[in-house]
Amino acid sequence: MNAVTFAILTPLVAATLCMLTLRSGVAQRLFGVGGMAVLLLVAVRLMSEVADGSVLVVRFGDWPAPFGIVLVGDLLSGIMVLVSAIIGLAVAVYSLADIDARRERFGYYTFLHFMMLGVCGSFLTGDIFNMFVWFEVMLISSFVLMSLGGERPQMEGAVKYVTLNLISSSLFLAACGILYGQTGTLNMADLAVRSREYMRPELLTMTAMLFLVAFGLKAAMFPLFFWLPASYHTPPVAVSAVFAGLLTKVGVYALIRTFTLIFTNDVVFTHGLLLGLAGATMIAGVLGAMIQFDFRRLLSFHIVSQIGYMVLGLALFTPLAVAATVFYIFHHIVVKANLFLISGITARYGGTFDLKKLGGFYAALPLLALLFFIPAMSLGGIPPLSGFFAKFGIVKAGLAGDTVFGGWAVVLAVVALAVGLLTLFSMTKIWAEVFWKAPTEGHVPHGGAIPAGEKFLLFAPVAALAALTLAISFFPQYFFDFAARAAEQLLHPETYIKAVLEPVP
Repeated sequence: MNAVTFAILTPLVAATLCMLTLRSGVAQRLFGVGGMAVLLLVAVRLMSEVADGSVLVVRFGDWPAPFGIVLVGDLLSGIMVLVSAIIGLAVAVYSLADIDARRERFGYYTFLHFMMLGVCGSFLTGDIFNMFVWFEVMLISSFVLMSLGGERPQMEGAVKYVTLNLISSSLFLAACGILYGQTGTLNMADLAVRSREYMRPELLTMTAMLFLVAFGLKAAMFPLFFWLPASYHTPPVAVSAVFAGLLTKVGVYALIRTFTLIFTNDVVFTHGLLLGLAGATMIAGVLGAMIQFDFRRLLSFHIVSQIGYMVLGLALFTPLAVAATVFYIFHHIVVKANLFLISGITARYGGTFDLKKLGGFYAALPLLALLFFIPAMSLGGIPPLSGFFAKFGIVKAGLAGDTVFGGWAVVLAVVALAVGLLTLFSMTKIWAEVFWKAPTEGHVPHGGAIPAGEKFLLFAPVAALAALTLAISFFPQYFFDFAARAAEQLLHPETYIKAVLEPVP
Protein backbone atom coordinates (compact mmCIF):
# COMPACT_ATOMS: atom_id res chain seq x y z
CA MET A 1 0.00 0.00 0.00
CA ASN A 2 1.76 3.11 -1.23
CA ALA A 3 0.76 6.45 -2.71
CA VAL A 4 0.01 4.83 -6.08
CA THR A 5 -2.65 2.64 -4.48
CA PHE A 6 -4.17 5.52 -2.54
CA ALA A 7 -4.31 7.69 -5.67
CA ILE A 8 -6.80 5.13 -7.00
CA LEU A 9 -8.61 4.37 -3.74
CA THR A 10 -9.20 8.00 -2.74
CA PRO A 11 -11.50 9.06 -5.61
CA LEU A 12 -13.18 5.63 -5.53
CA VAL A 13 -14.01 5.93 -1.83
CA ALA A 14 -15.06 9.58 -2.24
CA ALA A 15 -17.36 8.69 -5.14
CA THR A 16 -18.90 5.87 -3.10
CA LEU A 17 -19.53 8.14 -0.10
CA CYS A 18 -21.10 10.76 -2.34
CA MET A 19 -23.31 8.11 -3.92
CA LEU A 20 -24.45 6.86 -0.51
CA THR A 21 -25.40 10.36 0.66
CA LEU A 22 -27.32 11.64 -2.37
CA ARG A 23 -30.19 12.81 -0.17
CA SER A 24 -27.95 15.12 1.86
CA GLY A 25 -26.63 18.21 0.09
CA VAL A 26 -24.32 19.01 3.01
CA ALA A 27 -22.73 15.56 2.94
CA GLN A 28 -22.41 15.72 -0.84
CA ARG A 29 -20.46 18.94 -0.62
CA LEU A 30 -18.37 17.74 2.32
CA PHE A 31 -17.31 14.51 0.62
CA GLY A 32 -17.00 16.26 -2.75
CA VAL A 33 -14.49 18.85 -1.57
CA GLY A 34 -12.94 16.70 1.17
CA GLY A 35 -12.23 13.86 -1.25
CA MET A 36 -10.38 16.22 -3.58
CA ALA A 37 -8.37 17.63 -0.67
CA VAL A 38 -7.32 14.12 0.38
CA LEU A 39 -6.43 13.28 -3.23
CA LEU A 40 -4.18 16.35 -3.33
CA LEU A 41 -2.38 15.19 -0.18
CA VAL A 42 -1.94 11.74 -1.71
CA ALA A 43 -0.62 13.30 -4.94
CA VAL A 44 1.92 15.34 -2.97
CA ARG A 45 3.03 12.14 -1.21
CA LEU A 46 3.30 10.36 -4.56
CA MET A 47 5.50 13.14 -5.95
CA SER A 48 7.73 12.98 -2.89
CA GLU A 49 8.20 9.24 -3.42
CA VAL A 50 9.10 9.48 -7.12
CA ALA A 51 10.98 12.81 -7.02
CA ASP A 52 14.34 11.05 -6.75
CA GLY A 53 13.68 9.08 -9.92
CA SER A 54 12.19 6.02 -8.24
CA VAL A 55 9.54 3.98 -10.02
CA LEU A 56 6.77 2.65 -7.77
CA VAL A 57 5.04 -0.55 -8.86
CA VAL A 58 1.90 -2.12 -7.40
CA ARG A 59 1.18 -5.70 -8.50
CA PHE A 60 -2.36 -6.88 -7.86
CA GLY A 61 -2.44 -10.36 -6.38
CA ASP A 62 1.37 -10.46 -6.45
CA TRP A 63 1.22 -11.81 -9.98
CA PRO A 64 4.49 -11.09 -11.77
CA ALA A 65 4.44 -8.82 -14.80
CA PRO A 66 3.45 -9.19 -17.57
CA PHE A 67 0.76 -11.62 -16.35
CA GLY A 68 -0.81 -9.51 -13.62
CA ILE A 69 -2.33 -6.03 -13.47
CA VAL A 70 0.19 -3.40 -12.45
CA LEU A 71 0.03 0.25 -11.48
CA VAL A 72 3.19 2.25 -12.06
CA GLY A 73 4.17 5.62 -10.66
CA ASP A 74 7.10 7.51 -12.17
CA LEU A 75 7.88 11.20 -12.50
CA LEU A 76 5.55 11.84 -15.42
CA SER A 77 2.57 10.07 -13.87
CA GLY A 78 3.34 11.73 -10.52
CA ILE A 79 3.31 15.18 -12.12
CA MET A 80 0.06 14.43 -13.94
CA VAL A 81 -1.70 13.12 -10.83
CA LEU A 82 -0.52 16.13 -8.82
CA VAL A 83 -1.77 18.75 -11.28
CA SER A 84 -5.02 16.81 -11.74
CA ALA A 85 -5.61 16.85 -7.98
CA ILE A 86 -4.94 20.60 -7.87
CA ILE A 87 -7.52 21.24 -10.58
CA GLY A 88 -9.95 18.79 -9.01
CA LEU A 89 -9.85 20.62 -5.67
CA ALA A 90 -10.15 24.05 -7.31
CA VAL A 91 -13.16 22.94 -9.35
CA ALA A 92 -14.80 21.22 -6.36
CA VAL A 93 -14.61 24.45 -4.32
CA TYR A 94 -15.87 26.50 -7.30
CA SER A 95 -18.72 24.02 -7.73
CA LEU A 96 -20.10 24.93 -4.31
CA ALA A 97 -21.24 28.22 -5.85
CA ASP A 98 -21.72 27.08 -9.44
CA ILE A 99 -23.59 23.76 -9.28
CA ASP A 100 -27.26 23.90 -8.30
CA ALA A 101 -28.95 21.59 -5.81
CA ARG A 102 -30.77 19.67 -8.56
CA ARG A 103 -27.51 18.58 -10.20
CA GLU A 104 -26.10 17.70 -6.79
CA ARG A 105 -29.07 15.41 -6.12
CA PHE A 106 -28.49 13.67 -9.43
CA GLY A 107 -24.91 12.81 -8.44
CA TYR A 108 -22.67 15.63 -9.63
CA TYR A 109 -19.98 15.06 -7.01
CA THR A 110 -20.23 11.28 -7.41
CA PHE A 111 -19.45 11.45 -11.10
CA LEU A 112 -16.83 14.15 -10.60
CA HIS A 113 -14.90 11.72 -8.40
CA PHE A 114 -15.50 8.82 -10.77
CA MET A 115 -14.05 10.98 -13.54
CA MET A 116 -11.01 11.71 -11.37
CA LEU A 117 -10.72 7.96 -10.77
CA GLY A 118 -10.52 7.41 -14.53
CA VAL A 119 -8.02 10.23 -14.95
CA CYS A 120 -5.70 8.99 -12.18
CA GLY A 121 -6.03 5.39 -13.36
CA SER A 122 -5.06 6.40 -16.90
CA PHE A 123 -1.93 8.10 -15.60
CA LEU A 124 -0.90 5.25 -13.31
CA THR A 125 -1.69 2.10 -15.27
CA GLY A 126 1.17 -0.01 -16.54
CA ASP A 127 -0.98 -1.99 -18.95
CA ILE A 128 -2.32 -0.61 -22.22
CA PHE A 129 -5.59 -2.58 -22.03
CA ASN A 130 -6.24 -1.24 -18.55
CA MET A 131 -5.59 2.23 -19.95
CA PHE A 132 -8.55 1.51 -22.21
CA VAL A 133 -10.61 0.52 -19.15
CA TRP A 134 -9.70 3.71 -17.30
CA PHE A 135 -10.50 5.73 -20.42
CA GLU A 136 -13.99 4.21 -20.38
CA VAL A 137 -14.48 5.04 -16.70
CA MET A 138 -13.50 8.61 -17.54
CA LEU A 139 -15.71 8.71 -20.65
CA ILE A 140 -18.87 7.42 -18.94
CA SER A 141 -18.56 9.77 -15.97
CA SER A 142 -17.66 12.77 -18.13
CA PHE A 143 -20.65 12.09 -20.39
CA VAL A 144 -22.95 12.14 -17.37
CA LEU A 145 -21.35 15.36 -16.11
CA MET A 146 -21.79 17.00 -19.50
CA SER A 147 -25.45 16.00 -19.83
CA LEU A 148 -26.42 16.45 -16.17
CA GLY A 149 -29.31 18.90 -16.09
CA GLY A 150 -30.81 17.86 -19.42
CA GLU A 151 -30.75 21.30 -21.04
CA ARG A 152 -31.00 21.22 -24.83
CA PRO A 153 -27.54 22.73 -25.58
CA GLN A 154 -26.00 20.29 -23.09
CA MET A 155 -27.63 17.29 -24.74
CA GLU A 156 -26.49 18.40 -28.19
CA GLY A 157 -22.94 18.86 -26.93
CA ALA A 158 -23.02 15.58 -25.02
CA VAL A 159 -24.15 13.60 -28.09
CA LYS A 160 -21.29 15.03 -30.17
CA TYR A 161 -18.84 14.43 -27.35
CA VAL A 162 -19.78 10.84 -26.64
CA THR A 163 -20.19 9.80 -30.29
CA LEU A 164 -16.68 10.79 -31.30
CA ASN A 165 -15.19 9.42 -28.11
CA LEU A 166 -16.94 6.08 -28.61
CA ILE A 167 -15.39 5.89 -32.07
CA SER A 168 -12.03 6.59 -30.44
CA SER A 169 -12.66 3.85 -27.87
CA SER A 170 -13.55 1.35 -30.60
CA LEU A 171 -10.33 2.09 -32.46
CA PHE A 172 -8.37 1.88 -29.20
CA LEU A 173 -9.83 -1.54 -28.40
CA ALA A 174 -9.17 -2.82 -31.92
CA ALA A 175 -5.60 -1.55 -31.72
CA CYS A 176 -5.11 -3.34 -28.40
CA GLY A 177 -6.28 -6.61 -29.94
CA ILE A 178 -3.98 -6.25 -32.95
CA LEU A 179 -1.04 -5.32 -30.76
CA TYR A 180 -1.64 -8.34 -28.53
CA GLY A 181 -1.79 -10.58 -31.58
CA GLN A 182 1.57 -9.25 -32.72
CA THR A 183 3.46 -9.29 -29.42
CA GLY A 184 1.58 -11.57 -27.04
CA THR A 185 1.45 -8.93 -24.29
CA LEU A 186 -0.19 -5.65 -23.36
CA ASN A 187 2.00 -4.76 -20.39
CA MET A 188 3.70 -1.54 -21.48
CA ALA A 189 7.11 -2.38 -20.05
CA ASP A 190 7.00 -5.81 -21.69
CA LEU A 191 5.80 -4.19 -24.94
CA ALA A 192 8.82 -1.88 -24.82
CA VAL A 193 11.10 -4.93 -24.79
CA ARG A 194 9.21 -7.01 -27.36
CA SER A 195 8.63 -4.16 -29.81
CA ARG A 196 12.39 -3.74 -30.15
CA GLU A 197 12.73 -7.42 -30.98
CA TYR A 198 9.69 -7.69 -33.27
CA MET A 199 10.64 -9.05 -36.67
CA ARG A 200 8.01 -7.12 -38.66
CA PRO A 201 8.51 -3.47 -37.62
CA GLU A 202 6.37 -2.19 -40.49
CA LEU A 203 3.35 -4.00 -39.04
CA LEU A 204 4.07 -2.46 -35.66
CA THR A 205 4.13 0.97 -37.31
CA MET A 206 0.73 0.29 -38.86
CA THR A 207 -0.61 -0.58 -35.42
CA ALA A 208 0.89 2.64 -34.09
CA MET A 209 -1.28 4.55 -36.58
CA LEU A 210 -4.41 3.06 -35.01
CA PHE A 211 -3.27 4.22 -31.60
CA LEU A 212 -2.44 7.63 -33.06
CA VAL A 213 -5.98 8.05 -34.38
CA ALA A 214 -7.55 6.81 -31.13
CA PHE A 215 -5.43 9.01 -28.89
CA GLY A 216 -5.57 11.87 -31.38
CA LEU A 217 -9.35 11.89 -31.06
CA LYS A 218 -9.08 11.94 -27.27
CA ALA A 219 -6.53 14.76 -27.43
CA ALA A 220 -8.51 16.77 -30.04
CA MET A 221 -5.71 16.79 -32.62
CA PHE A 222 -6.25 17.94 -36.19
CA PRO A 223 -8.36 16.86 -38.05
CA LEU A 224 -10.25 15.16 -35.21
CA PHE A 225 -10.79 18.17 -32.97
CA PHE A 226 -14.20 19.48 -34.05
CA TRP A 227 -16.12 17.72 -31.26
CA LEU A 228 -14.37 19.76 -28.57
CA PRO A 229 -15.44 23.35 -29.40
CA ALA A 230 -18.89 21.99 -30.21
CA SER A 231 -19.36 20.57 -26.70
CA TYR A 232 -17.13 22.16 -24.04
CA HIS A 233 -19.13 25.39 -23.86
CA THR A 234 -22.45 23.66 -23.09
CA PRO A 235 -22.27 22.30 -19.49
CA PRO A 236 -21.92 24.35 -16.27
CA VAL A 237 -18.67 26.27 -15.99
CA ALA A 238 -17.19 24.00 -13.32
CA VAL A 239 -17.63 21.02 -15.65
CA SER A 240 -16.18 22.94 -18.60
CA ALA A 241 -13.16 23.90 -16.51
CA VAL A 242 -12.27 20.40 -15.35
CA PHE A 243 -12.81 19.06 -18.87
CA ALA A 244 -10.64 21.80 -20.38
CA GLY A 245 -7.88 21.23 -17.89
CA LEU A 246 -7.69 17.45 -17.81
CA LEU A 247 -9.50 15.36 -20.41
CA THR A 248 -7.54 16.18 -23.56
CA LYS A 249 -4.31 15.94 -21.55
CA VAL A 250 -5.09 12.29 -20.85
CA GLY A 251 -4.98 11.75 -24.61
CA VAL A 252 -1.70 13.65 -24.84
CA TYR A 253 -0.30 11.61 -21.95
CA ALA A 254 -1.24 8.38 -23.77
CA LEU A 255 0.54 9.62 -26.90
CA ILE A 256 3.64 10.51 -24.89
CA ARG A 257 3.73 7.22 -23.03
CA THR A 258 3.24 4.99 -26.07
CA PHE A 259 5.36 6.96 -28.54
CA THR A 260 8.34 7.11 -26.19
CA LEU A 261 8.08 3.62 -24.71
CA ILE A 262 6.62 1.36 -27.41
CA PHE A 263 6.43 2.89 -30.90
CA THR A 264 10.02 4.03 -31.40
CA ASN A 265 11.12 1.62 -34.13
CA ASP A 266 10.45 4.08 -36.99
CA VAL A 267 10.81 7.55 -35.51
CA VAL A 268 11.25 9.28 -38.86
CA PHE A 269 7.81 8.16 -40.02
CA THR A 270 5.75 8.07 -36.80
CA HIS A 271 7.13 11.22 -35.22
CA GLY A 272 7.34 12.94 -38.59
CA LEU A 273 3.59 12.40 -38.93
CA LEU A 274 3.15 13.78 -35.41
CA LEU A 275 5.19 16.81 -36.47
CA GLY A 276 2.88 17.63 -39.36
CA LEU A 277 -0.25 17.04 -37.30
CA ALA A 278 1.11 19.27 -34.55
CA GLY A 279 1.50 22.18 -36.97
CA ALA A 280 -1.97 21.68 -38.42
CA THR A 281 -3.48 21.43 -34.92
CA MET A 282 -1.86 24.68 -33.81
CA ILE A 283 -3.02 26.56 -36.90
CA ALA A 284 -6.58 25.19 -36.99
CA GLY A 285 -7.13 25.86 -33.30
CA VAL A 286 -5.87 29.43 -33.24
CA LEU A 287 -7.69 30.40 -36.45
CA GLY A 288 -10.90 29.03 -35.01
CA ALA A 289 -10.35 31.02 -31.81
CA MET A 290 -9.79 34.29 -33.66
CA ILE A 291 -13.30 34.39 -35.11
CA GLN A 292 -15.15 33.43 -31.90
CA PHE A 293 -17.04 35.84 -29.66
CA ASP A 294 -18.40 33.31 -27.18
CA PHE A 295 -16.00 33.31 -24.22
CA ARG A 296 -15.93 29.54 -23.72
CA ARG A 297 -15.95 28.61 -27.40
CA LEU A 298 -12.94 30.85 -27.93
CA LEU A 299 -11.12 29.17 -25.04
CA SER A 300 -12.15 25.75 -26.40
CA PHE A 301 -10.47 26.44 -29.73
CA HIS A 302 -7.36 27.50 -27.84
CA ILE A 303 -7.29 24.10 -26.15
CA VAL A 304 -6.88 22.65 -29.64
CA SER A 305 -4.08 25.01 -30.63
CA GLN A 306 -2.19 24.40 -27.37
CA ILE A 307 -2.45 20.63 -27.83
CA GLY A 308 -0.46 21.25 -31.02
CA TYR A 309 2.46 22.61 -28.99
CA MET A 310 2.49 19.53 -26.76
CA VAL A 311 2.41 17.15 -29.72
CA LEU A 312 5.16 19.19 -31.39
CA GLY A 313 7.44 18.65 -28.41
CA LEU A 314 6.78 14.91 -28.51
CA ALA A 315 7.38 14.81 -32.27
CA LEU A 316 10.77 16.53 -32.03
CA PHE A 317 11.78 13.73 -29.65
CA THR A 318 14.83 15.37 -28.07
CA PRO A 319 15.45 15.70 -24.31
CA LEU A 320 14.76 19.44 -24.39
CA ALA A 321 11.61 19.05 -26.49
CA VAL A 322 10.09 16.31 -24.31
CA ALA A 323 10.99 18.20 -21.13
CA ALA A 324 9.35 21.34 -22.55
CA THR A 325 6.26 19.28 -23.38
CA VAL A 326 5.93 18.02 -19.80
CA PHE A 327 6.40 21.59 -18.53
CA TYR A 328 3.87 22.84 -21.08
CA ILE A 329 1.24 20.31 -19.97
CA PHE A 330 1.55 21.32 -16.31
CA HIS A 331 1.41 25.03 -17.16
CA HIS A 332 -1.48 24.66 -19.58
CA ILE A 333 -3.71 22.60 -17.30
CA VAL A 334 -3.48 25.27 -14.62
CA VAL A 335 -3.94 28.22 -16.97
CA LYS A 336 -6.72 26.81 -19.11
CA ALA A 337 -8.86 25.58 -16.22
CA ASN A 338 -8.46 28.98 -14.57
CA LEU A 339 -9.56 30.87 -17.69
CA PHE A 340 -12.74 28.79 -17.89
CA LEU A 341 -13.46 29.49 -14.22
CA ILE A 342 -12.98 33.22 -14.88
CA SER A 343 -15.38 33.04 -17.84
CA GLY A 344 -17.99 31.74 -15.44
CA ILE A 345 -17.51 34.65 -13.06
CA THR A 346 -17.87 37.18 -15.87
CA ALA A 347 -21.06 35.42 -16.98
CA ARG A 348 -22.43 35.54 -13.42
CA TYR A 349 -21.89 39.31 -13.31
CA GLY A 350 -22.69 40.14 -16.93
CA GLY A 351 -25.40 37.57 -17.59
CA THR A 352 -23.84 36.23 -20.81
CA PHE A 353 -20.78 34.59 -22.36
CA ASP A 354 -21.08 36.79 -25.46
CA LEU A 355 -18.00 39.03 -25.56
CA LYS A 356 -19.84 41.66 -27.60
CA LYS A 357 -22.41 42.12 -24.83
CA LEU A 358 -19.90 42.30 -21.98
CA GLY A 359 -17.76 45.24 -20.93
CA GLY A 360 -16.73 47.48 -18.04
CA PHE A 361 -15.26 44.76 -15.85
CA TYR A 362 -11.93 46.55 -15.32
CA ALA A 363 -13.64 49.48 -13.62
CA ALA A 364 -16.23 47.42 -11.74
CA LEU A 365 -14.05 44.43 -10.73
CA PRO A 366 -10.33 45.28 -10.93
CA LEU A 367 -9.39 42.15 -8.97
CA LEU A 368 -11.08 39.94 -11.57
CA ALA A 369 -9.26 41.87 -14.30
CA LEU A 370 -5.93 41.11 -12.62
CA LEU A 371 -6.83 37.45 -12.12
CA PHE A 372 -7.71 37.20 -15.82
CA PHE A 373 -4.59 39.06 -16.96
CA ILE A 374 -2.20 36.56 -15.34
CA PRO A 375 -3.37 33.32 -17.03
CA ALA A 376 -4.32 35.10 -20.27
CA MET A 377 -0.88 36.61 -20.77
CA SER A 378 0.70 33.33 -19.70
CA LEU A 379 -1.31 31.52 -22.38
CA GLY A 380 -0.14 34.14 -24.87
CA GLY A 381 3.49 33.49 -23.94
CA ILE A 382 4.36 36.89 -22.49
CA PRO A 383 7.57 36.84 -20.41
CA PRO A 384 8.21 36.24 -17.59
CA LEU A 385 5.04 34.18 -17.22
CA SER A 386 5.04 30.38 -17.38
CA GLY A 387 3.71 30.17 -20.93
CA PHE A 388 6.79 31.99 -22.21
CA PHE A 389 9.15 29.40 -20.76
CA ALA A 390 6.99 26.51 -22.05
CA LYS A 391 6.91 27.88 -25.60
CA PHE A 392 10.53 28.96 -25.45
CA GLY A 393 11.64 25.40 -24.66
CA ILE A 394 9.70 23.90 -27.57
CA VAL A 395 10.77 26.59 -30.05
CA LYS A 396 14.39 26.31 -28.93
CA ALA A 397 14.25 22.53 -29.41
CA GLY A 398 12.89 23.04 -32.94
CA LEU A 399 15.59 25.55 -33.85
CA ALA A 400 18.43 23.56 -32.29
CA GLY A 401 18.99 21.46 -35.40
CA ASP A 402 19.63 18.20 -33.51
CA THR A 403 16.41 16.45 -34.58
CA VAL A 404 16.03 13.93 -37.39
CA PHE A 405 13.70 16.32 -39.22
CA GLY A 406 16.22 19.04 -40.06
CA GLY A 407 14.62 22.05 -41.71
CA TRP A 408 11.07 20.87 -41.05
CA ALA A 409 11.67 21.25 -37.32
CA VAL A 410 12.72 24.85 -37.93
CA VAL A 411 9.58 25.48 -40.00
CA LEU A 412 7.37 24.14 -37.21
CA ALA A 413 9.23 26.28 -34.67
CA VAL A 414 8.39 29.34 -36.77
CA VAL A 415 4.76 28.19 -36.97
CA ALA A 416 4.72 27.87 -33.18
CA LEU A 417 5.95 31.45 -32.85
CA ALA A 418 3.28 32.73 -35.26
CA VAL A 419 0.55 30.81 -33.44
CA GLY A 420 1.77 32.32 -30.18
CA LEU A 421 1.26 35.82 -31.59
CA LEU A 422 -2.25 34.95 -32.76
CA THR A 423 -2.99 33.46 -29.32
CA LEU A 424 -1.93 36.74 -27.75
CA PHE A 425 -4.24 38.56 -30.16
CA SER A 426 -7.18 36.41 -28.99
CA MET A 427 -6.41 37.08 -25.35
CA THR A 428 -6.19 40.82 -25.96
CA LYS A 429 -9.55 40.61 -27.75
CA ILE A 430 -11.12 39.17 -24.61
CA TRP A 431 -9.42 41.88 -22.54
CA ALA A 432 -10.68 44.63 -24.82
CA GLU A 433 -14.24 43.32 -25.04
CA VAL A 434 -14.81 42.24 -21.44
CA PHE A 435 -12.59 44.43 -19.32
CA TRP A 436 -11.63 47.55 -21.26
CA LYS A 437 -14.61 48.75 -23.26
CA ALA A 438 -17.63 50.45 -21.71
CA PRO A 439 -20.38 48.17 -20.41
CA THR A 440 -23.28 47.41 -22.72
CA GLU A 441 -26.89 48.13 -21.82
CA GLY A 442 -28.43 45.34 -19.79
CA HIS A 443 -25.08 43.76 -18.90
CA VAL A 444 -23.53 46.25 -16.48
CA PRO A 445 -21.29 44.43 -13.96
CA HIS A 446 -21.35 45.53 -10.34
CA GLY A 447 -19.49 44.16 -7.35
CA GLY A 448 -22.56 43.44 -5.25
CA ALA A 449 -24.29 41.18 -7.75
CA ILE A 450 -23.14 37.99 -6.00
CA PRO A 451 -23.52 37.24 -2.25
CA ALA A 452 -20.27 37.45 -0.28
CA GLY A 453 -20.13 33.71 0.48
CA GLU A 454 -20.57 32.69 -3.13
CA LYS A 455 -18.11 35.34 -4.25
CA PHE A 456 -15.44 33.83 -2.00
CA LEU A 457 -16.11 30.33 -3.36
CA LEU A 458 -15.82 31.61 -6.94
CA PHE A 459 -12.78 33.83 -6.47
CA ALA A 460 -10.70 31.67 -4.08
CA PRO A 461 -9.88 28.85 -6.55
CA VAL A 462 -9.24 31.38 -9.33
CA ALA A 463 -6.83 33.31 -7.10
CA ALA A 464 -5.10 30.08 -6.01
CA LEU A 465 -4.55 28.95 -9.61
CA ALA A 466 -3.30 32.43 -10.58
CA ALA A 467 -0.86 32.26 -7.66
CA LEU A 468 0.33 28.85 -8.87
CA THR A 469 0.86 30.32 -12.35
CA LEU A 470 3.00 33.06 -10.80
CA ALA A 471 4.94 30.47 -8.79
CA ILE A 472 5.72 28.53 -11.99
CA SER A 473 6.67 31.83 -13.65
CA PHE A 474 8.99 33.07 -10.89
CA PHE A 475 10.64 29.69 -10.26
CA PRO A 476 10.61 28.06 -13.70
CA GLN A 477 13.90 26.25 -13.18
CA TYR A 478 12.50 24.29 -10.25
CA PHE A 479 9.53 23.07 -12.28
CA PHE A 480 11.59 22.56 -15.43
CA ASP A 481 14.03 20.40 -13.48
CA PHE A 482 11.24 17.96 -12.68
CA ALA A 483 10.12 18.06 -16.31
CA ALA A 484 13.66 17.39 -17.53
CA ARG A 485 14.04 14.40 -15.23
CA ALA A 486 10.67 13.08 -16.36
CA ALA A 487 11.85 13.44 -19.97
CA GLU A 488 15.02 11.54 -19.11
CA GLN A 489 12.95 8.66 -17.76
CA LEU A 490 10.77 8.69 -20.87
CA LEU A 491 13.65 8.70 -23.36
CA HIS A 492 15.67 6.16 -21.38
CA PRO A 493 13.02 3.82 -19.95
CA GLU A 494 15.36 1.16 -18.66
CA THR A 495 14.57 1.98 -15.01
CA TYR A 496 10.83 1.86 -15.74
CA ILE A 497 11.13 -1.49 -17.56
CA LYS A 498 13.30 -3.05 -14.87
CA ALA A 499 11.03 -1.92 -12.03
CA VAL A 500 7.93 -3.38 -13.70
CA LEU A 501 9.43 -6.63 -14.97
CA GLU A 502 11.68 -7.57 -12.08
CA PRO A 503 10.59 -10.80 -10.34
CA VAL A 504 8.29 -10.55 -7.31
CA PRO A 505 10.41 -11.22 -4.19
